[in-house]
Amino acid sequence: MDSLESLTRQIAGAKDLDSIVRTMKAMAAANIGQYEIAMESLGDYWTNVSLGLVAYLKNIGLENLDVQPNNETKKTNKSVCAIVFGSDQGFVGQFNDSLSQYVLKSLGTHQGRTEIWTVGVRVPLLLTDMGLTVTKQFDLPNSIKAITALIGSILVQVEENREKGNVDEYYLFHNHLINEGSYEQEKSRLFPLDAKWLQEKGQLKWPTQKQPEVIGDSGKLIRRLIREYLFVTLYKTCTESLASENLSRLNAMQRAEKNIEELLDEIGHTYHRLRQSSIDEELFDVVSGFTALKKEKE
Repeated sequence: MDSLESLTRQIAGAKDLDSIVRTMKAMAAANIGQYEIAMESLGDYWTNVSLGLVAYLKNIGLENLDVQPNNETKKTNKSVCAIVFGSDQGFVGQFNDSLSQYVLKSLGTHQGRTEIWTVGVRVPLLLTDMGLTVTKQFDLPNSIKAITALIGSILVQVEENREKGNVDEYYLFHNHLINEGSYEQEKSRLFPLDAKWLQEKGQLKWPTQKQPEVIGDSGKLIRRLIREYLFVTLYKTCTESLASENLSRLNAMQRAEKNIEELLDEIGHTYHRLRQSSIDEELFDVVSGFTALKKEKE
């Protein structure tokens, strides 16, 4: 049975832990706000860049778009690169586990060569335990300002693979917010920008009745559009993942806070019951002693 001293230490430890949980909860809520603002600001820009690419490709025809190596041939089993955005820190519930299961399920039916690039240190460990091989790992940015450096590193690797013809298709795997308080896994196609990509973006409609025209050097224009599209798509994916990570951490901290409150309530009842029992015993000893002394005097 726990003593009063032991219960006192447990209460103090639970209160310290509750203070840490509240701090992490506040930090997660603040981070969600800044990432959501970044997502909103990127939304219109991403749409505009996508509209520009769709309009360009529809006007010149896909056969004039040179985004693949010249020596590429049709392959029955295409090589695929999966870029998976996870987390560095813990206390995020099923954030990494659910994403890893989603990646395993999506890549399970692929017959060709597969590369897996990960962002964050948690996901590669889970994917490796599932039997998948992670070929490249990138550090997860800890702020909005650090995202640009990460995207630059990924695009450098993409360009190197494009020149060598090592990878045919790139896919992004990440968690993204679906409504207030929840998120889900998503798979999206990053590259190449071909007929399949154009079909996926076919729902984008030009906002006016006037047909767009290409002005100036069309070669420079399409390269800039492609470069900007890849950058903003990766940036948008990263901010969505970071927002989902902090939401998952916020939910985990809310559950932890509730559990700590229940624990404190339980320990508090035990402490007060044991203390009252101790007081009752002391009072009983005092009364017994007084009664014994009174009998001696009589």
